[in-house]
Amino acid sequence: MPTDMSFAGSRLKGLLKAHPPTAGMYVRVHGDHLILGRQEPMGPNRQLENDDRLRLTRLSATTYGLSVKRHTGRWERTPFAGTLEEMLDIILGCMQHLVGPY
Repeated sequence: MPTDMSFAGSRLKGLLKAHPPTAGMYVRVHGDHLILGRQEPMGPNRQLENDDRLRLTRLSATTYGLSVKRHTGRWERTPFAGTLEEMLDIILGCMQHLVGPY
């Protein structure tokens, strides 16, 4: 895992933790992607499983593009791009329904 993405993931975890709607979300690094999600009880035994919800893709050293996970399991790009802080503002502003616990 590249060091710069590890650093971005740690920074994003701190940003998420500071806001009630996103507190408790995990951040997983996958290549040039930061995957955001929650552990939710799923299946007949209601065991906790990772539920990926959003993906930030590194476009440049400081710019990320935002994608949302569809019900089909595919990622759909949105028109939003910016710094981690700007992406968090977008998430908190118009995507709270995607980041809150079920």
